[in-house]
Amino acid sequence: MPNQVSMGAQLQCSFGMAPSALIVLPTDQVLAEGPPAATIMDFKPMVNIMPFGMCSSPANPTVAAATAAAFGVLTPMPCVPATAAPWIIGAPTVLIGNKPALDNVSKCMCSFGGVISITNPMTTKTMIP
Repeated sequence: MPNQVSMGAQLQCSFGMAPSALIVLPTDQVLAEGPPAATIMDFKPMVNIMPFGMCSSPANPTVAAATAAAFGVLTPMPCVPATAAPWIIGAPTVLIGNKPALDNVSKCMCSFGGVISITNPMTTKTMIP
């Protein structure tokens, strides 16, 4: 059974070069083992999802420009997450503020082609169906 995700969970992007942390604003006033519990709606770039160091996605316009300037040699550039849709799938049977809870098997897609996954949900006891 998956774990509930909470504030401070570690994230990794398939095109990112460093891990990041999930920021959960305490608007829903539900805690999971101390920190605020996350929902699938905690996907906003630079609010909930922080940068992953350098980005190596050729679909990222800054990476494409730097790679072109380097005569085709892939040149990573600073990551600025571009998430436009909520986490999928979450736990639709567990609602937090009328939104499905976020579990540690959920994924979030970056507009530049990366897949963001949860490597450490920051909870060990709170399991959700």
